[in-house]
Amino acid sequence: MKNGVAQEAVQNIKRVSKTMTEAVARQILGVTEDSSWEEIVQKYENLFERNAKNGSFYLQSKVHRAKECLKEVYKPKEPETKKGKLDTSQTTRHSRTIW
Repeated sequence: MKNGVAQEAVQNIKRVSKTMTEAVARQILGVTEDSSWEEIVQKYENLFERNAKNGSFYLQSKVHRAKECLKEVYKPKEPETKKGKLDTSQTTRHSRTIW
């Protein structure tokens, strides 16, 4: 029987092996680092539909995972709050400041 740490390590290895790299995702969709998000979505839709018609669930899932991987790269960055500055989005007029 494996202890908790060993089980967690095995789960992390499995998780990492299932993770697609940005380079592989770009290769699957046939896009470059200079491609816009619109180009990526266009390629995705084309490849996804082609594989839906031909019945290749495996390729269709690869195309979907590639788009999901690149979505993380292209999503807008959250504005960062500076330490020590008041984040007014977390407060109301009658509440205490949340740090």
